[in-house]
Amino acid sequence: MAIITLTTDFGHKDHFVAAIKGSILKEVPDVSIVDISHEISPLDTKECAYILKNAYTHFPKGSIHIIGMDSEASVENEHIAVLVDGHYFIGANNGVISLITKELQPEHIAQINIPNVEITSFPVLEVFVKAACHLARGGKLGVVSTPFNGLKDAKELEPRITNEGKTIIGNVIYIDNYGNAVTNISKALFEAYRNGRAFEIIARRQKIKSIYKSYNGIINYDLPEMQRKGPSDALAIFNSSGYIEIAIYRSDLNSVGGASTLLGLTNEAMITINFL
Repeated sequence: MAIITLTTDFGHKDHFVAAIKGSILKEVPDVSIVDISHEISPLDTKECAYILKNAYTHFPKGSIHIIGMDSEASVENEHIAVLVDGHYFIGANNGVISLITKELQPEHIAQINIPNVEITSFPVLEVFVKAACHLARGGKLGVVSTPFNGLKDAKELEPRITNEGKTIIGNVIYIDNYGNAVTNISKALFEAYRNGRAFEIIARRQKIKSIYKSYNGIINYDLPEMQRKGPSDALAIFNSSGYIEIAIYRSDLNSVGGASTLLGLTNEAMITINFL
């Protein structure tokens, strides 16, 4: 059974997501449709790429991923389909796909070219769905596209190494649903410069001197309950994507708050690691 995933900034209030799913099912009734996210911040290519990059690898090879964001076609925002890592990505040439493929070599890049398609303000429905369904039926990419070599190269913030290797300066690249702040400092980079040294992570006024494997790593169960760290305390972990994440234990943006609100961490906020 073919798999089509959906990643958009459409939200759930409007009819857009339902219309996309209905159109797919009309064309390919036995397809499996999976929602990755419809809560991408509007037009945020980096957030979209982060979420999709960390989700698609868990799907079988041959899966088709529709990206519904900033999708109106123009001479600088072509509709494209890219085969990379055994997966098809269908979207606009707005930088999302190039961020996903940054460390990979695409097997095929094409500009979608479907005859007799009326382009309106909803190209995800008129163009992306048709291309995805063609692939889901076993069709060849070349039938609905032409060769293309103008994949837009989007730039990401990269960590900097300063102070003769004693300091890493990174940035927050994603705020999750709990208000946790994901940085662009990978575990591999951190360990490459640590060399067994103690360290401190500086996130605005907060200093953190440990990194845990899980959120409840902050709790020392050998101490009496009243002496333990716990809810509302700040911590750092290596998250499931391999990046350092700043969090508040048991955070909830709707009540106690999270790292984004309590520590004032926003996208691109600076995070500094000093090795001592």
